[in-house]
Amino acid sequence: MLQPVLPQKRVTLANGIELDVVDEGPRAAPALIFLHGFPESHRTWRHQIAHLSGRFRCIAPDQRGYRGSSKPAGVDAYTPDKLIGDVFLLADALGIDEFTVIGHDWGGAIAWGVAYTGQMNGRVPRAVIANAPHPVGFSRLVWLNRHQRQSSQYMRVFRDTANDQLIRDFGLVGMLAKGFEGRLETEDKMEPAERAQLLKDWEDRDAALAMINWYRASPLYVPEMDEPYEIPADRAPPALPPLTLPTLVIWALEDVALPPENLDGLEELVPNMTLVRVPDCGHFVPWEAPEAVNAALDAFLGNDA
Repeated sequence: MLQPVLPQKRVTLANGIELDVVDEGPRAAPALIFLHGFPESHRTWRHQIAHLSGRFRCIAPDQRGYRGSSKPAGVDAYTPDKLIGDVFLLADALGIDEFTVIGHDWGGAIAWGVAYTGQMNGRVPRAVIANAPHPVGFSRLVWLNRHQRQSSQYMRVFRDTANDQLIRDFGLVGMLAKGFEGRLETEDKMEPAERAQLLKDWEDRDAALAMINWYRASPLYVPEMDEPYEIPADRAPPALPPLTLPTLVIWALEDVALPPENLDGLEELVPNMTLVRVPDCGHFVPWEAPEAVNAALDAFLGNDA
């Protein structure tokens, strides 16, 4: 069955972007900002919000380009700096100075950027990342690891504008079918009513193109399968300092797109890391294994509420 609908409100950011936002829990409680991934919505976090909103202020936007939130035209509107900026502007609009960022998939990629920015400006004391690789490690792995390179070829499909007719004809499902060769990891794992709602969301052609623009605006290069398995000098990973914030990394071990090798060496990049591995679980760990994720969050967040 469909979990209870989470009420949303419209929030206008200082940059003019409007986001539909869930804002549950005591206003004076510590704030958690949840960032969903592709191709989902705020409902990625339905189980975590239900679990934590009695103790924390739980904020979960439909991010730029998704569902009813603003869909600015052009690839340049979806560069990571703008997506990261939206998170801080959302906090500003809600009167929140300090918050813990929690992200999954693309939302996790943005959460890494929010954490690094928050480390500099003092606004993000902690971060939680679920099945989203560190930008340095992932930039290496797509060059050096055949499994990761093969699993990432869908990004090349998404970036090819010749495939946009698939969106015009079929909505997002057309692009997904080509990118993943008809194999979607959500099959037989999501509650039928939730899946039906997600499929309805994917029919919105404007949202579908905006979601794909996240991939097109990313600086990450995914090599073709026959390119050399070495990192060219002009494709060096980004130069980032260690992330020293307390950081919880939750990793589902049966993720077909992001193998566990993404964890190798992560402790050097994130020295204050708590790692929780979730066995027998695929990519969408927040709703595939909500009990494990909630337990990890409880242990990490502690008694701050």
